[in-house]
Amino acid sequence: MMSGPEADTLSQKTKSKKRPVAKRIMGITWVVTLVFMAMIGYITYYALTHEQELMNNSYNGRQQILLSQNRRGTIYAANKEILAQTLVDENGEEYRDYPYANLFSHVIGFSTNGKMGVESQANYYLIHSNAPLSQKASLDAVGEKYPGDQVYTTLDVELQQVASTALGVYKGAIIVTEPSTGRILTMVSKPDFNPAEIDKIWDELIADKKSTILLNRTTQGLYPPGSTFKMVSALEFMHQNPESYENYSYQCNGTIKRGEDKIQCYHGSVHNLIGFERSFAKSCNTSFANIGLSLDKEQFHNTLDTLLFNKELPLTFPYSKSSIQVNKDTNESDMMQVSIGQGSTLISPIHLNMITASVANNGELMKPYVIDRVENSAGMVIKSFSPSSYGMLMTGEDAAALKDLMTKVVTEGTASRLDGLSYTAAGKTGSAEFGTVKGDSHAWFTGFAPAENPEICVTIIIEGAGAGGDYAVPIAKRIFDAYFGE
Repeated sequence: MMSGPEADTLSQKTKSKKRPVAKRIMGITWVVTLVFMAMIGYITYYALTHEQELMNNSYNGRQQILLSQNRRGTIYAANKEILAQTLVDENGEEYRDYPYANLFSHVIGFSTNGKMGVESQANYYLIHSNAPLSQKASLDAVGEKYPGDQVYTTLDVELQQVASTALGVYKGAIIVTEPSTGRILTMVSKPDFNPAEIDKIWDELIADKKSTILLNRTTQGLYPPGSTFKMVSALEFMHQNPESYENYSYQCNGTIKRGEDKIQCYHGSVHNLIGFERSFAKSCNTSFANIGLSLDKEQFHNTLDTLLFNKELPLTFPYSKSSIQVNKDTNESDMMQVSIGQGSTLISPIHLNMITASVANNGELMKPYVIDRVENSAGMVIKSFSPSSYGMLMTGEDAAALKDLMTKVVTEGTASRLDGLSYTAAGKTGSAEFGTVKGDSHAWFTGFAPAENPEICVTIIIEGAGAGGDYAVPIAKRIFDAYFGE
């Protein structure tokens, strides 16, 4: 056993070795503590800023706690018609009632077997109660639940009925909005279902892998836009030829070819010598294929990006992103197809409506919304939702030029059934080919009225119906007539 100076030296060496180890342990301890505190801070911040999202999570048991205390609130149309309410049967069991049955199936949705539509968007408010304390005290005294908060939507019952009836037995979608505010007035998707029967038909729907009844075609359906896309092609042509586009002319003989690829005008039409404005009004495929061949692809790509193709949309509903491929490597055949809205191009009806609404609103896109306000059982406003701008999709000059072109579609072109009425209208028709059978096409119309000061914007697709001018335009007329009291 050592003693004296040697022992002291060894002790000092041992202590000197322990000091760095202790410092490292302390450093690690502080790092772990800081990371833990940061995690706690982030979780707290996330919980405060995502309260509704967390509450709506199906795994959150607090929903059931709230529903044991509160009766799910009522959903109203803009004019206070009841669209969804909770009633109690003779056995004292609560059930969700939908007075209009199938009419609002996709936009209002359901609240069991998961949630859909406004029932999902507004779930946080519907299961909470901000009833006055005096009312809560009275209900406590008799052992009854508190009334959930009431949600008022922007939906118009009359327009919804007109649109649904006009679409009839066809599969398709109709969306009607106010371009100046973004308010959604009508949202129809067919085939539809009765939300009150969702519990009965759920297993059958899930078992049928081919069923698309639950698909909201307005926001989640993707279709080739056909000639409605000529709004975009025309916009790009004007961008790239600001001084000369009005002097454009083309000799249409009904067909245009590039190698083995051929594009024809709808139903073999021949438009002869045709200018830019008339090419748009008559929806000349060969002229627009020729226009597409002249476009700078990278500039076109930038315009498509601005118009929200391949991008997220400012929507609160579940939706599908529209898609298109244009880049420096796009070949001539694909450019011809893109310019007339065919090929691999796909768009949702609500996205097309948003582009159309921005034309109607001088280039500015207002974010579409369907919930107007939330009130408690005493009528006090708990939360209100105001119009909100997404930004400019195009300049005011661009919008004015497109509006002029779309007005000529009504006065001189394929939407002439909207001409000569008590109101003016502007729009674009489309007959979008799909599938492998030649001639099969979806019927499109997108437009607004009055043309000079637009109040509503209507977008319609009818699956497999044929020409947009023959099938979609008459439906648009019925909606415009109902809105303007014709």
